[in-house]
Amino acid sequence: MRGTKRPLGAVMAWVRRQPPKVKAFLAVVTGMAALVFIRFIVHDHDNLFVAAEAAHALGIGVLIYKLTKEKTCAGLSLKSQDLTALFLAVRLYCSFVMEYDIHTILDTATLVATMFVIYMIRFKLRATYMVDKDNFALYYVIVEPFTAHYVFALGVARFLSCAHWVLQVLDTRGRLLTALGYGLWPSMVLLSEIVQTFILADFCYYYVKSLVGGQLVLRLPSGVV
Repeated sequence: MRGTKRPLGAVMAWVRRQPPKVKAFLAVVTGMAALVFIRFIVHDHDNLFVAAEAAHALGIGVLIYKLTKEKTCAGLSLKSQDLTALFLAVRLYCSFVMEYDIHTILDTATLVATMFVIYMIRFKLRATYMVDKDNFALYYVIVEPFTAHYVFALGVARFLSCAHWVLQVLDTRGRLLTALGYGLWPSMVLLSEIVQTFILADFCYYYVKSLVGGQLVLRLPSGVV
């Protein structure tokens, strides 16, 4: 294990020393390389969506474990869970109207699990809810392990979902964007996927950095997630 961590730790240390522009360039190159790799090993790109939902479900499973076993919701954002539930509800509605397939089942299961988390935070474990810290004006954030695992799972899910969209556009030679509609709407959908992925990629970098350093508690500088 130590032999594995040393090269990875050296790489992480080298990345930390680089200026922001170099880090951004490395992130883009890494993302593109990952997309090329996925395109060659995953023949049915719809499986990427299933994998993304599975990663999301795994993250929620970690949250439910924390809530039921540790009896605390400290460090969890109720606002984020509310927004996630709203997003899933809208996507589930669209799934019922447009598809009604395996995606509908996965979205339903994820929404039910998210609603359970919201219920636990609002009612069962409200005494441990850190309402004063559930805001967006954070200058320095300390994230406990279970919450960090959950957000990292969201990052993985978001990357797989973004890869699904990008590869679908490439496979259809852009026809998918036309199928989604006309004007700026199709491009905005794809752009929002990419932006969300890069936002969570920043968190995933610090997650891996803390994991390599053997830190159970994740410390984030200003402006991360």
